[in-house]
Amino acid sequence: MRAESSAPIRHDVFAVAAPGLAPLIAAECTDLGLAPTDVSAVGVSLSLTTRELFTLACWTRCASRVLLRLREFTARDFATLEKQATRVDWSRVIAPNAAVSLRVTCRKSRLYHSDAVAERIARGIAGAVSGVRVDAAADDDSENTESPQLIVVRFDHDRCTISADATGMLHRRGWRQAVAKAPLRETLAASMLAGVGWDGSEPLVDPFCGSGTIGIEAALRARRMAPGVHRRFAMEQWPSAPTAQFEEVRALARAMARPSLSVPIVLSDRDEGAVRATLANAERAGVLGDITVVRRALSDTLLSSIGASGWLLTNPPYGLRVSDGADLRGLFARLGQVMAEGGAGWKLGLLMPNDRRLLAQLGGGMRPLFSTENGGLPVQLFGSADITRGNNPRASS
Repeated sequence: MRAESSAPIRHDVFAVAAPGLAPLIAAECTDLGLAPTDVSAVGVSLSLTTRELFTLACWTRCASRVLLRLREFTARDFATLEKQATRVDWSRVIAPNAAVSLRVTCRKSRLYHSDAVAERIARGIAGAVSGVRVDAAADDDSENTESPQLIVVRFDHDRCTISADATGMLHRRGWRQAVAKAPLRETLAASMLAGVGWDGSEPLVDPFCGSGTIGIEAALRARRMAPGVHRRFAMEQWPSAPTAQFEEVRALARAMARPSLSVPIVLSDRDEGAVRATLANAERAGVLGDITVVRRALSDTLLSSIGASGWLLTNPPYGLRVSDGADLRGLFARLGQVMAEGGAGWKLGLLMPNDRRLLAQLGGGMRPLFSTENGGLPVQLFGSADITRGNNPRASS
């Protein structure tokens, strides 16, 4: 990556979204002062300087990863693909003797054999960068700063887009090492908070907290703690990366963090292991003092003791997440009672499949805010029908 001059170079950037989450990512980009150039079903396009790209990497809560577009072209034969591969400026993102992994997808294109496409791309890289080692894409779902540089190649209707992964998987915040059953990704938990418009001004309760992901993400959001400030990104290993500039962005992010919360975040679970996992994860995230964690059943949740208003936001047990196939209608009926006893000021948000039997136990008044996937299962975020911010959330960064 070349050093910034008085007129900074702008890069073609793409923030990858899980299904249904692109509008949330676009909203948080706007709140960061980074104007999207396009919003599609799979992500958000932006034109950013190097500093802005690193700012997005540090601050995005909902994106799965951020890519730097290297080249886009049409190729209907391997000769054209090989020629175009030699024209990519690989030295922008790959240092000599570096390890590289390739991830290739082909859809409705004449060049449909992903291994053959990868072979041609690998030749282009090897011809441009000395000593490089190119392999098929391995599992990069880790925080190892020595992981290979991932190059993403996508063919769609003969149009090839080659990108470099700038960040790695962004749900890897670094604090979640203790995991309970059916873990929720950090990016999805953050999207739930954005989806209902929770901004840290009201109490938050999760009575099925599991590993504590929703509550910990809420505390980080409310305290304006950048989710990526303590981790390393792939772009920091790029040639000529402006490391001093990156550290300036990190230092500014740390300075923006609030010292504490002004509202309670209460997490509970009937499983002792889940409570232990939540406490351990909260401590690593630096928000242990901002949340209350208790072991108790849903029936013992008393919202009115926490405040006159607030959010009960949770990823409840449902369907495939319940190993014994138990009938959950009674549990959801009790959840409806807990909400009713809390009073009119309390709002409900649930991430779950569109199961009318279970939703009916809540007494109505729920509407879908977005549809996505959790562990490969189609789910929706349902919110109380009287909320007004769910369709146009704004990130609190």
